[in-house]
Amino acid sequence: MAANRTIQLSDGAVLNAIEAGSGQPLVMIPGWSQSAAEYGRNIEELAKTRHVIALDMRSHGESSNAATGHRIQRLAKDLREVLEALGLDRADVLGHSMGSSIIWSYLDMYGEDRLRRLVIVDQAPMVAALPGWDEATKKQYGCLLPDVQSVAGFADVVRATGSVDGTMGILKGMFTAAMPEADLRWIATENLKMPRAAAADLLFDHCLNDWRDVIAATRLPSLVVGGRKSIFSAESQEWIASVNPNAKASIFEEHEGGGHFMFFENPRRFNAEVSAFLSS
Repeated sequence: MAANRTIQLSDGAVLNAIEAGSGQPLVMIPGWSQSAAEYGRNIEELAKTRHVIALDMRSHGESSNAATGHRIQRLAKDLREVLEALGLDRADVLGHSMGSSIIWSYLDMYGEDRLRRLVIVDQAPMVAALPGWDEATKKQYGCLLPDVQSVAGFADVVRATGSVDGTMGILKGMFTAAMPEADLRWIATENLKMPRAAAADLLFDHCLNDWRDVIAATRLPSLVVGGRKSIFSAESQEWIASVNPNAKASIFEEHEGGGHFMFFENPRRFNAEVSAFLSS
C-alpha cells in the first residue's frame, strides 16, 4: 500500500514522496512541473519487487513551495540529500524528462556515488539547439526548440498561463492522439500545483543545459526509453544509449502510447520493461 512521507532538506524545503514496497530502492523523479502522483499507474506494480520512492521535487506536487532553488543543479542536490536522508547507498533512479536532467546533473557533481542503475525516460541531451546546428544535428540531440532565444518565449508563455485549459494546450503535444481529455485535464491540474513563476524560472534553466559530455561519460547500466511521437526525437534516445556500452534503448511506437508520457499511456509495457531491466 502506497503512503506519503516528507523529507526535510538542508535549506528548509520539504519534499513529499509516495512510498511503497520493500527491497532494492527505486527513486522516481517526475518531469518539469509534474508530480509524483502521475506515476500512479506505475508505483504499485513496480513496488511488488522493490522499495519505490516517487518524489515531488521542490515546489512540485505536494511538496512545499520553495522561495529559491528552481534550477537543475539545486534539484540534483535535493536528490543527493534525499538519498542521504533515507540511507540509500545503492539506489536505482528513474527520471522522466527533466527528471533525467536531474540525474545527469547529479552525475556531474557527485559521480556514481549511491547509484546502481538508471532509467532515463525521454529527455533530450539538449532542449534548445546551439548556433550553427543543422537539422540533422538538432534531430540527433532531440532539440525541441530551434534556438536559445526561443527558450525565453516559451518561459514567458508558461509564466502567463495559469488556467487548466491553457496548460492543457501547452501539454497536449506531449501525448498521442489517443490520450483521453479527462486524463490530460488531470495532468494539467497537477502541473498547476507548481507556481507559474517558479515553473518558468526552472524551465528556462532546464532548457539551456547541454548534457552531452555527462551522458557520454556515463557507464552505469541504463535503460533509455523514448517515444516515436514524443516531443524529443527517438534518435536522441538512441544516441544516449549508443554512447554507453552498458545502456540499451527502448522506443515505444505511436500505437503503443509512444508520446512523451509513455509510462502513463502504456503502463503495462513500461512497467514490464523497467522491472525486467532492474531485475537483470
